[in-house]
Amino acid sequence: MLIDWYTVIAQIINFLVLIALAKHFLYGRIINAMNQREERIAARLAEATQKKQEAEQLEQIYRQQNQQLEIQKKAILDQAQEQAEAQRKLLLEKARQEVDDLQARWYDAIQQEKNVFLQELRQRAGRQVYAVARRALQDLANAALEDQLIRVLIQRLQTLDEEERRLIVESVHKGNKALVVNSAFEIPEERRQELHQAVQDFLNNGFRVDYRTAPEVILGIELKTPSHKIAWTLENYLETLEADLQEALDEKAGPKQQPKLPHHDQ
Repeated sequence: MLIDWYTVIAQIINFLVLIALAKHFLYGRIINAMNQREERIAARLAEATQKKQEAEQLEQIYRQQNQQLEIQKKAILDQAQEQAEAQRKLLLEKARQEVDDLQARWYDAIQQEKNVFLQELRQRAGRQVYAVARRALQDLANAALEDQLIRVLIQRLQTLDEEERRLIVESVHKGNKALVVNSAFEIPEERRQELHQAVQDFLNNGFRVDYRTAPEVILGIELKTPSHKIAWTLENYLETLEADLQEALDEKAGPKQQPKLPHHDQ
């Protein structure tokens, strides 16, 4: 096979020329285009990185704001619950106080009614006992009941012990030497003289006795100094009767029922 060196050399020269032309007209543009493209890609990557960082910062800010909102929300809810609880306790305490007031007023009304009833019963019993005793003493002893009461008082004055007499004397002297005799009836002058003599047995002269008719001294008579009293009245017996009736009424009424308000605060 014969080689056409002329053609080969011509092809080599053409190739070299083609390479020179390509380098002169195309290679620089291609390199520039590739460099520009690389720069754009790098710019886009930098922009993407910056946007990613901005997005991460925004995400962090959002998380912080969300946490703050949660904290504020919890604080508001806690405050609202505390206010609601305080208001509930206030209303509950007010309701209890109203119940206690109603209960107290109810007990006061019951107590007043009971006192009125006992007072009326006491007065009626006193009058009845007084009338019965008066008739009985008059029939049996043939003497006025008032005389019997005065004799009882005189007998008590005569049987006072030394210490009690001393205290009465001191009390009379401190009270301008005045004594008071209260009785449910008018004391005749003759009986007054007897009383005066009984008092004079242990007091010096100069004292004064004031006689007063006192309806509240039920079936009795009493001698009073500023600090002492010697008496016999039906009052003590009626007080015992009243106490017994009071106890009987309390037992009849049973134990006090305290209205209770339901508790919801536990």
